[in-house]
Amino acid sequence: MSKIVLITGATSGMGKLSAEYLASNGYIVYAGTRDEKISSSTLKNINYIYLDVTKTDSIKKAVSFIIDKEGKIDVLVNNAGYGLLATVEDGTDEEMFNQFDVNVFGLIKTTREVLPYMREANSGVIINISSFLGKMGLPLLAHYNASKYAVEGIVDSLRFETLKYNIRVHSIQSGLFGTNFVKKGLVANQKTTSEDSPYKELVAHFVPIVAKAINDGPNPQPIADAIKNIIENENSEIFVPVGSEAETFIPMRKELSDKDFEKKVKETFGI
Repeated sequence: MSKIVLITGATSGMGKLSAEYLASNGYIVYAGTRDEKISSSTLKNINYIYLDVTKTDSIKKAVSFIIDKEGKIDVLVNNAGYGLLATVEDGTDEEMFNQFDVNVFGLIKTTREVLPYMREANSGVIINISSFLGKMGLPLLAHYNASKYAVEGIVDSLRFETLKYNIRVHSIQSGLFGTNFVKKGLVANQKTTSEDSPYKELVAHFVPIVAKAINDGPNPQPIADAIKNIIENENSEIFVPVGSEAETFIPMRKELSDKDFEKKVKETFGI
């Protein structure tokens, strides 16, 4: 019997690719989309479903629909997310709330809705798409960093809560991949990016580095591969770094002292 997978934020980037990859490998995938005008997929085993992680009612309805139709949800992939580009000084109340509303609160709410069914089935896999920036900081991304640090903390704690019920919880710590994240997944604070910003030199130096790394980055297929491997390997690592930045900086973070690691980051990014 095919496993049922729910993926949030699955209509573009690594979410879309992962949905298509799992569907091509025999999984029945429900691809969450914020677009209420849902068109049917031309690909076998993919079903688009309205799911906005900032709207609790849409989460409840989506999960209920899948349960009514399939009787279970075997795998939840919390992929929905975006990045706020702003200094801590400039970030507005609305911007910082929205960052956490999607990346953290939406993830918790979706997980909360799925957990009772996995617990009753005594089986399940929850995979949170995190970032190497959940383990280290970079300038202009403090809000995004903080949201991903929170995701890592959720994984740490939730694993203990679900242990008795045979529910595995994992994090994929993604590096920078060639997706449309800069165009669709990055929101910039106007004061931070303005010509009269006191941080304009930092912005002029750092933003092109990140944009180039994403725009010219590799295909995100390794993320889809990692998701499939976690689902199928009961002994998978808890935290799985994927991509050159993650595979470089996360081990380095463990090896170096805080001061030495910060020095290395400054050298690498010319900060």
